[in-house]
Amino acid sequence: MEKRKLSREDYERGLPGYHDPTAGLGGSAPARSALTLRLWLAGFGLVMAVVFAVLAARADFTVLVVVMVVLAVVCAVDIGWIAYRKRRGEPG
Repeated sequence: MEKRKLSREDYERGLPGYHDPTAGLGGSAPARSALTLRLWLAGFGLVMAVVFAVLAARADFTVLVVVMVVLAVVCAVDIGWIAYRKRRGEPG
């Protein structure tokens, strides 16, 4: 069976069970993603990681600087992925 390509309307309606492979079992409701909340949390994480990286750099804590920069990059990539999904039309 060939899977059809999902349209923008499919994403706007939401994809039930997309994030939860057990959705529908035992009466559980289909999962929906809270993209806007995830965007705010990733933005907050990015700001905090940059602030702590600057403070750690001023205090000469090299290992902490590296850890905070890695976390900042992860947050930035997450923000980009969220923006891609929201531009695609997913609700949340």
